[in-house]
Amino acid sequence: MSTAVAAHDLINLARSRDTGDRERLLLAVADLCDGSPDSRRPEIQSLLDNVFMALVVEAERDIRRALAERLASADWAPKALVNVLALDEIDIARPIIARSPLLQDQDLIRLLIESTIEHQIEVARRPELSARVVDAVIDRGEPAVLTALVGNSTAAITETSMQRLVESSRRIAALRSPLARHPKLTKMLAEQLYGWVGQALRVAIADRFRIDSEALDQAIADAVKAAQRGKPAEERQVLLSRDGEREEMERRLIAKLEAAGQLRPGYLIRALKERKLTLFENALAALGGFSVADVRAAIDAPSPEPLALACAAVGIDRIVFPTLLGLVRELNGGRPYGSEAGRSIASAFNAPGVIAASHFRETISQRAPVRAGHNAG
Repeated sequence: MSTAVAAHDLINLARSRDTGDRERLLLAVADLCDGSPDSRRPEIQSLLDNVFMALVVEAERDIRRALAERLASADWAPKALVNVLALDEIDIARPIIARSPLLQDQDLIRLLIESTIEHQIEVARRPELSARVVDAVIDRGEPAVLTALVGNSTAAITETSMQRLVESSRRIAALRSPLARHPKLTKMLAEQLYGWVGQALRVAIADRFRIDSEALDQAIADAVKAAQRGKPAEERQVLLSRDGEREEMERRLIAKLEAAGQLRPGYLIRALKERKLTLFENALAALGGFSVADVRAAIDAPSPEPLALACAAVGIDRIVFPTLLGLVRELNGGRPYGSEAGRSIASAFNAPGVIAASHFRETISQRAPVRAGHNAG
């Protein structure tokens, strides 16, 4: 949409409940703000924060990606929205992490703690990365992220940080080649690195720093002989499960949306359409005040009644439920089984939300012993 959007066009888009119109409104507002100096005023910032968060929560993936590209370099963008987009899936988060001037050191360090490996790699690649964030990357010791950091020639890597990276290369082979060519590698560190690289890199290091390779080779041989008399135990690297890591990031994203008052029932459909079942589980649990374990029990139940009760409790419309159920079954091996048109399903949506929530908890608690017995058998 052109930046020269007429006022009446914006009003018509705002009045529409059509998903496409809402998304066009989102991008139109971004266009207008980008060219307006008033968008940086505190009172306008507060309004923009509410408008963007309200529109983006239920926006489709392609729109969120387009918005992320649009806001990546904007200094007027609502910071809460920037942080939410930075935690979105990596294709959406990448331009925000790489370019947003609103992401400060504490935001980047939070991403290193809360996000997936892919997000952490983008943090390590961010231009002009500060020494504080560099140290945080090294502290975490994730091989792929450290390798991305070493390849970032603009990062503020201090002499102490370089020492730590060279020490890390002893157990992480992928660091050795970029370190051997790094402009901040000193002769002293090069001699240390020489001890655990291959022949080709040894030649490159010796040529670059005019190192006496024969003397170093002899020192290494002597060290190997000494190690034979008391070889230390092999270092073990602890790797986080990708699935568990992604699920933790999703929980944090839901918590941020909930804290901002932007977690709504429509988000459940969006999560399922994007084939994110665990995101759906965490969102439904947060919306209903349920445990994630109970929500998982509902989607694995032998009938759709528990899931219907949970959805009714959070405000999902009866007409929407068959679509939601179909999406859950697609992602969950056909479960929950059974018809979505029975009397119990209808009564679930006829009850007030508080009653539906109470019935949901009762239904799950009654099924718990059955599940336990079944698992035991």
